[in-house]
Amino acid sequence: MSDPTLDLVGEPFAVVESDPGVFTTLVQTLGVQGLEVIELYSLEPYETDHLNPYGLIFCFLCDDGDENASNCFAGEDLDDPDARSVWFANQLSNDACASQAILNVLLNCKSIDVGPALAGFAADTKDMSPVMRGLAISNLALIREAQNSLARPADVRAARHALATSALESAKNKAKAAASPPTKKRKTSALTSRRKRKAALARADDERLDAYHYIGYVPAHGRVWELNGLRAAGPLDVGEIDSDDPTSRAGWMDVVRPALQRRMQTVLQSGAEHIQYNLLAIVDDPYLRASDELEMLKRERAAIERRLTECFAEGWSDKVDPALLASASEAFATTLRPHAQEAGKAFAPDFGARKMEKEMAVLDMPERKLVPAWEECVRSALSAKVAVEEEVEKSQRAQADHVRRTFDYEPFIREFIVALENEGSLDDVLKEHPAAGRGTGAQPRAGPSSTGGAKGKRR
Repeated sequence: MSDPTLDLVGEPFAVVESDPGVFTTLVQTLGVQGLEVIELYSLEPYETDHLNPYGLIFCFLCDDGDENASNCFAGEDLDDPDARSVWFANQLSNDACASQAILNVLLNCKSIDVGPALAGFAADTKDMSPVMRGLAISNLALIREAQNSLARPADVRAARHALATSALESAKNKAKAAASPPTKKRKTSALTSRRKRKAALARADDERLDAYHYIGYVPAHGRVWELNGLRAAGPLDVGEIDSDDPTSRAGWMDVVRPALQRRMQTVLQSGAEHIQYNLLAIVDDPYLRASDELEMLKRERAAIERRLTECFAEGWSDKVDPALLASASEAFATTLRPHAQEAGKAFAPDFGARKMEKEMAVLDMPERKLVPAWEECVRSALSAKVAVEEEVEKSQRAQADHVRRTFDYEPFIREFIVALENEGSLDDVLKEHPAAGRGTGAQPRAGPSSTGGAKGKRR
């Protein structure tokens, strides 16, 4: 039996929205945990420095004639020797640029545990050329299925239809060329030729879909790299990071900021009526940090209460703030961990060391400071719980959006219309709502945003 991970035919890649929730789910589906993809609305230092992102993904609308997209394979002679240490893959599949950009960024972040599947993929493709890596991405079922699982069912069907149509057209053209001898073309007037060309251009303009493309930016080996899957020359060196540690991410946003601002300005000068780009950042999952903070406070509370019990054998509950005492049981309980007294899972690798330091500090704490320390611990837990619950609620909303996005409504709508017809009510509905019978016409082209998503053709 053939190995499904070595599927050399498979399905096409379907388009997905340029939405932070979609990209976060894509990263998790690929087996990478502890990360979140968020949208950046500004490149100012006060908006980005506290995030310390691992990488950025810039999605923008580009024309078919954009030299940064269509003609990027012409720069073979610009190969940079320093870029050979960067993991980079060319994009060979249409609409695969979302997964392509994610992989180009993640596989260059040495501090991220990408999981066994992607780690094995990176090892297998280590010595390959960018083109062969792009072919490996196109042929890996894990990546294709992960991206298609986040697409709308209609987009998946459209991708299959486009692949089947192109295959049939290619087969017809080959059969026609092989069966019939070349025919002698009739001479046409210049006016007729111009009319035909004008009509063809008009049809092409009507049928042209918005083409969005993704480019990754990542710090690696002491430099910042622009990773454009359509650039055959490989990664583009943006600049050097001013740091003695080549693995550090500190200060890399100062290097990439001018390059991104130039790209944004170029897109804005295209004359579009609305902003046709967005910027996504790959950061640490804030839930893990908030959860660890609450778990640390939970352990600190237990250590302080042990000291209080030793120092006040007759009881200490009357020595603390009654309001805080009443809310202590709820301050350390969350939706996912309702038992306040039970220690939950910790995520940070240095959690154990920090816990030991905290317990040692409690042991050395004077008796007069125990009660204020307990009260401060409970107050901090109330704030930490709010942060945890906000992240849980955000995750629940993202899951609900994912279900709504990927649910196939078409069978229900089809059966509902058939039922209306069988009951003889369809004509009455169409008379009451004449616009439904005529259709809605051409759909507006949505730009890349967290609500509408970047729909249309992906490069």
